[in-house]
Amino acid sequence: MAALSETAASLRIFGQDLDPDEITNLLGKAPDVAERRGQVIRNLKSGTERTARRGRWGIHVERRSPGDLDAQIAALLDGTTEDLAVWQRVTSAYDADIFCGLFLEEKKEGLCVGPATLKKLGDRGLRLDLDIYAP
Repeated sequence: MAALSETAASLRIFGQDLDPDEITNLLGKAPDVAERRGQVIRNLKSGTERTARRGRWGIHVERRSPGDLDAQIAALLDGTTEDLAVWQRVTSAYDADIFCGLFLEEKKEGLCVGPATLKKLGDRGLRLDLDIYAP
């Protein structure tokens, strides 16, 4: 089986009453994306505006080709707290996941997520959400 062509990954946390500053303080890492419910968000490219329906805090890492989710997840968690009680507090109060895009160029490609990575996600209460894009 061929290695997965490309992967994208982000750490996302959502919640109606989510305060991005609180999440930053708890996790110890600044987000790439932060929104509060009710905040007006302007799209710089199109100029359109929308109102955030819920709070959002997120970190993104660069795509990898060939895919390497273990390295991307490690980069997402790098610099965040190691205190699992803090993570459990966050993930029990909010909807939190590692969102991954898996981009295939062939009909049959694959990748492996190692046990150490899976343990880190489980210990923190993070779901692994995979979107698969076929050729």
